[in-house]
Amino acid sequence: MEHEPLAPGAAPSGARFRLDRLFVPLFCMLCAVAAPAFAVSLSDISNKDAVGGLKQALSQGATKAVATLGKPDGFLGNPKVRIPLPDSLQKAEGMMRRFGMGKQADELVTSMNRAAEAAVTEAKPLLLDAVKQMSVADAKKILSGGDDAATQYFRSKTAAPLTQKFLPIVRQATARVQLAEKYDQFAGAGKRFNLVKEEDAKLENYVARKALDGMYLMIAEEERAIRQDPAGAAGSLAKKVFGALGR
Repeated sequence: MEHEPLAPGAAPSGARFRLDRLFVPLFCMLCAVAAPAFAVSLSDISNKDAVGGLKQALSQGATKAVATLGKPDGFLGNPKVRIPLPDSLQKAEGMMRRFGMGKQADELVTSMNRAAEAAVTEAKPLLLDAVKQMSVADAKKILSGGDDAATQYFRSKTAAPLTQKFLPIVRQATARVQLAEKYDQFAGAGKRFNLVKEEDAKLENYVARKALDGMYLMIAEEERAIRQDPAGAAGSLAKKVFGALGR
């Protein structure tokens, strides 16, 4: 029986059959090996990698938040964090403006925000130290928590020491503005009538607290952004860990 001539470079049918029998199992093996790289769940990630990835992401978020706020108009030019007079003193601000003292009121608000911008630059070392000190238990709690779990971790670890660090910076920055004394007078009177909170009765205390609130707000925004778009995270481990959270 005559066989049809083979096309140039073609393999005999028996050879093709043997190649098919080898290729299909090999392809399946390659898929099995490659699949985890594209479908990693959090349970597949080691504690070491989970903590490492989280630290990368938190360092990125904290650094970016401080850089955003710790520059001219970082607070003053951002309506999300701009520090106004306390609600209870805004009536006094209105009176100042009605009596032609609008410039002084603006100077006070500007000085408060400039003080916050100066103070927040000192936060980075403490924030990064909090990241370094993070335990496996801390990491698990953050990864299984809500969109601001990392921010709450930062607040619990850094709020008290940062307040003490911010106060002298705010005090020095506002001392140059004589209206700081006016603020204390207004706030002191308001406190006697329970119109001003205890922690807001001194300008430096109020500004330090609002500066911290603004900083944690910006960190929370960075955290949400990383959770929603892991591809935007800095570092391969951070991408891997936060990418697995959605699986």
